[in-house]
Amino acid sequence: MAQRVRKAVLPVAGLGTRFLPATKAMPKEMLTVVDRPLIQYAVEECLAAGIEEFVFVTGRNKSALEDHFDSAYELEATLQERGKVRELKQTQEATIKAGNAVFTRQQEPLGLGHAVWCARDWIGSEPFAVLLPDELTIDSPTCIAQLVAAHAKTGGNVVAVMDVPREQTKNYGIAAVNAETDGLAEITGLVEKPKPAEAPSTLALIGRYVLQPEVFGHLGRHETGAGGEIQLTDAMAKMIGRTPFHALRYSGRRYDCGSRIGFLEANVAVALHRSDTTAETRALLERLLKG
Repeated sequence: MAQRVRKAVLPVAGLGTRFLPATKAMPKEMLTVVDRPLIQYAVEECLAAGIEEFVFVTGRNKSALEDHFDSAYELEATLQERGKVRELKQTQEATIKAGNAVFTRQQEPLGLGHAVWCARDWIGSEPFAVLLPDELTIDSPTCIAQLVAAHAKTGGNVVAVMDVPREQTKNYGIAAVNAETDGLAEITGLVEKPKPAEAPSTLALIGRYVLQPEVFGHLGRHETGAGGEIQLTDAMAKMIGRTPFHALRYSGRRYDCGSRIGFLEANVAVALHRSDTTAETRALLERLLKG
């Protein structure tokens, strides 16, 4: 029986240069989709999957992330005094339980693989989830919950994939797979950002993983790959054939919030799907399009 996934790693050390000047003094993960920051969506996705312990791999000027998930007792007291029950509940729901979050620094920008490796001592010998907050996924059950359920069946490593246009394969880690059954397929190969003509498939990794701790041994060699960085995809590829490794085709909604247009799309799409904002959002869009 596969060991339960209890911990998640959230790499949040990036500079967010594509969103300057908004990210000059604010972490890009604190950019809001409707009324909550991107990082909170990722944490809520984990909590819905039964994950309660978090390792945030941060960088300089990221203290707002730590503050966001802390208890804001002055704010809570003020909301309580003013009878703002809904706002108080929302504030408390953004708090991670005491002792369940660790913040560690990636002191040099050496790549995603290096960021994940920085979490090794807090993960120990357990399987763990990795979420890239730039990738916003919305579904029920959540994307990570689907991966956790698949891991319970297959053991080993499980990653979420989606089809992308072949010309976009150069932007992703790409999986080669055997025959797919019920959305789950055995991975036979992984390559980071291949040229479209050389991509083994169009199945792209979308920033959601459940991995075995053996990956830290490969990452610890600090071998560089695409872009001269330590790539998580390269380390995962070395585990293929040694432990079960599967791709789960994700069919829910996914938005690339690492780009300005993707971030804008996420805001509009989430607002349209939320019952408390859909009517006003539709009216707003119609008014803007008419103008």
